[in-house]
Amino acid sequence: MILECPECRTRYLVPDSAIGLEGRTVRCANCRHSWFQSPPEPELPPPPVATPQQEDLFPESVPETPPPPPSVIVPPPAPPILSQDEAGFDAFAHRPPFRARRNPVRRWTIGAIAAGLLMLIATAAILWTGMPGIGGWLGLGSTESALELRSNPIERRELENGSELFAISGQIINPSSTQQRVPDLRAELKDAQGRVVFSWAIAPQQRTLGPGASMDFNSAKLDVPPSSKRLDLSFAGEGSGN
Repeated sequence: MILECPECRTRYLVPDSAIGLEGRTVRCANCRHSWFQSPPEPELPPPPVATPQQEDLFPESVPETPPPPPSVIVPPPAPPILSQDEAGFDAFAHRPPFRARRNPVRRWTIGAIAAGLLMLIATAAILWTGMPGIGGWLGLGSTESALELRSNPIERRELENGSELFAISGQIINPSSTQQRVPDLRAELKDAQGRVVFSWAIAPQQRTLGPGASMDFNSAKLDVPPSSKRLDLSFAGEGSGN
C-alpha cells in the first residue's frame, strides 16, 4: 500500500503487513510528523458469473452491441521508495539516534603524548634553574656542583674533662656567574688504609649562593675515633674530595 504524509505529502510504498489488520502509528521520515494509519480495506470477491439458461443458448436474435471504446488509464507515478539509510531512520519504529562509539585507543594515545610533553617541559625547567640534585636523580645531568670548597686547618685539642674536640671550618665559594643551590656537606674521617671510620653531615648557613659569593662553614665533634688520619670534605651527592 502507499502511505502519504498529511503534512508534507511525502509518499512511501510499504507492504500491507507493516500496517497490520488493526492499523498502527507511523512517522514521516521527511518532516517527522506522526499519524495513525488505518489498515487497508479488504478486497471484495468478484461477482458470481451468471449461468445462461438453456433457452438462451441459441436465441433467435441477439442484438449486436458495439464494443465500448477503449479507455486509456494513466497509472499514478510510483512514490519514491526510501531505504533506512536514505530516510535517516525507520518510519515504523521509534529508535534512539545513532551515537558514534568512542575510540579508547585514541584517547590513551593523546594522553600519553600530553604526559610526555609535560615531562619534557618539567625537565627543561629543572635543568634551566640549575638544580643538580634533581637532575642527577633523573639521570639527565651531572651531579657535580659548580661550587668549590676551601677548608682551614683541622683543630684537635683535648678538653679539661678528658674528651677530645675535633673542629673543622672553611669556605663555600661560587665561582660561576649564576646563582647556585648549596647542598649539605659531607665530612668523612678515614684511617691510614683509606677506610671510613667516622662521617657526618654539615648543613650550610644558607641554601643559595649568588655568583662570585662565598660563605663560611664550621663544625665540631667530640670523641672521634683515634684511628682517624685523614679528613675528606665533599658536597652531598658528589664524590669525596679534600
